[in-house]
Amino acid sequence: MPTIETDRARKRAEAMFKQEERLRNGQKAMAEYEANRIAVREKTARLRALRLARDAALQQGDVAGTKRRSGQA
Repeated sequence: MPTIETDRARKRAEAMFKQEERLRNGQKAMAEYEANRIAVREKTARLRALRLARDAALQQGDVAGTKRRSGQA
């Protein structure tokens, strides 16, 4: 039968374990958040570059007098 001291020690150890586990989970979540943020930023930059290149090509086509296909802006 556990004594009061061993019961307190066990509860203290469990509390420390839970606190460390929350800390690890928080660090993992923050790393995932940061990785997603970087991925979104890179994707946005890539898509912006593609859009600007497309717009420049369309503008060049308008200047040269070429006809655009219908349905394109």
